Order: sequence, then C-alpha cells, then structure tokens
Amino acid sequence: MNTSKPAFAIAILLGSFVLVMTLQRAHAAEASSPAVSVTKDSQKNSGTAVVPSLYRLGPGDEIKVQQPNAEELDGKTARVNDEGFVNLPLVGRLQVGGLTIEETEKLVTNGLSKLLVHPAPVVAITEYRSQPVSVLGEVNTPGVIQLQGRKTIVEMLSLAGGLKADAGTTVQITRRIAYGKLPLPGATVDPQNEYSMARLNLSALLKGSSNPAENIVIFPQDIISVPKAETVYITGDVKKPGGFPLTNEGGLSILQAVALAEGLGPEAAPKNAKIYRDIGPDQPKKEIAVNLQAIMQGKGSDVTLEPKDVLFIPDSASKKAGVKAAQLALSAATGLAWRF
Repeated sequence: MNTSKPAFAIAILLGSFVLVMTLQRAHAAEASSPAVSVTKDSQKNSGTAVVPSLYRLGPGDEIKVQQPNAEELDGKTARVNDEGFVNLPLVGRLQVGGLTIEETEKLVTNGLSKLLVHPAPVVAITEYRSQPVSVLGEVNTPGVIQLQGRKTIVEMLSLAGGLKADAGTTVQITRRIAYGKLPLPGATVDPQNEYSMARLNLSALLKGSSNPAENIVIFPQDIISVPKAETVYITGDVKKPGGFPLTNEGGLSILQAVALAEGLGPEAAPKNAKIYRDIGPDQPKKEIAVNLQAIMQGKGSDVTLEPKDVLFIPDSASKKAGVKAAQLALSAATGLAWRF
C-alpha cells in the first residue's frame, strides 16, 4: 500500500501549523518589546509630547496596524475622522474616538477574530492631531492649538502669535495630574488631585536669565494663561498722563515712568511729587513724598514703583491741593473712579 501521499499531506499541515504559531509568537514578542511598545523614553526620542498609554484618540489622529499574517491590513494606516471612526481593511469601520491604544487593539482583535486564528494586532499612533492646548490671555492669537510633536512653552507662545505689548512677566500653567506634576519650582496640586498648577517667570525665561529646564515640554490639555501686566499711573503736569504696564521684571522706576509720560509739563513742580500707594482693601492710599527734582539732578535715589501706584506731579498752582488734585488728574487721564 502506498502511504507516501497521506504522509506528505500530514507533513504539510503540521508545517503550516508550526509556521502560524511561530509568526504569532514572534508578533506577541514584538508587541512586548521596547521597539514596539512606546515608553516615555521612546516618546521623547520620537519628538512627541505625550505618553500613548494615556492618550485617547481623536479626530485627525492617524494610526497604523501591524498584523503579519494579514497582508491586506499589515502596515496600513488610517486617519480618525470627525466622528471618531476609522476604516481598516478586513475589519471595516470602527469607532476609536476616545479610546486608548490598548482599547483600540482589543477592538481590532475582535474584528480580526472572525477571519484569523488568535489574531494579535499591534496598533501605533503615527500622527498626533487631537492634542488640544489652550493658550489664553495676553497673546496675539489666543485660543486652542492642536499640539503636533514635541513643543515647549516658548514654542507654544510663538504659535499663539507671541506676547502682546502689555503682557505680564509671569505665565500660569495648568496640567492634568494624569500627565504628572508640573516640573517647575513651587508647583501645586488642587485638593481634588486632578490638576497641577505652577507660575513661571516668563520675563526671565525669554531673556535667558532663568534655568533653561523651565522651558518645559507642553502636554495635551495643558492650559497656558498669560495675564495682563500690572499698571502704574502717572498723573498731573506731564505731557502724556495715563496708565503704563509693568512689563519689565524689575519694575518701573520714577524716572522711567516720567520718560513714558514724555516728560514734565511746563508748570510742573517736581520737588513736590507724591506717590499714592494701595495698602489694602478699604484702606486709604498711603502718601509718599518724592523729591523728583533731586532725583533728576542725581542728588537722590530713584524709586521703584509698585503695581497700582499713582505718581502725581503737581504744577505750581496746584502743588498745595495734594490728594484732591491727584484724584482729579487721575480721573481725567484714565476715566477710572479712584478712591482715596
């Protein structure tokens, strides 16, 4: 009896089975290896700013599926549409919006299980397009920016059109605690342990006088808020009375304030200048006498103004009017109610 044909057929079947099992084991090993499993270090090297295990897919993101024993699908990419769906060969239309990579892999596995024995697909994010970062406050184009790739806070402010002329010297950053506590001095966590918050000396960072590490990498859903600069007021007999923002880290001196006000008026009495300083709610402003004439002549030390200070320079006729004259001058210059 000739048994060569049945034996040959059995050998082929056994060989096919071994080949399939080998491919599946190799693919499973790939999925657990650093080359495929994306860690924080590999994300840093690849130039992205997000940990994929925490990232949830959204519109515009692109994914790639690897499944070696499915040629139609292996290595194919698909982009998440506005409704959160992707179309994949062999699997069809899947809703992946809001899912993590691990959850997406399970969804693809379920779809492939109807066609393959023990499918083990590996899903990777090839393009990040749904990483909203809010840049608010005193920037030229405030709003939501989609974070694409690795971006620092300075780069994000640049993408928001840069700072306005009256931007303050600090920036407030808020981050979801799922991405870790902000790596900045003085960072705090809210009582619900949901957000980390910190202030950054933006003026020092832009001048290069702070620690370069403070130019931190921005993460999805971060909120960057640039407040308006505090203001000082120059009133009385100056050429351009009004409010001026404190945009310098070191504050504003009296001589700088007078220069911003384009100098003294023709009847100014600089010897009798005064600073009116806010010392607290429902408290009368503190009056500080300043001999501006001596300062201008180099015979006195310049004085740094504090936020909300009012520098009043009377003229020769009103120098005895004091507070009342300063109040009227400030109201005329700014149109604001001011209480002494």
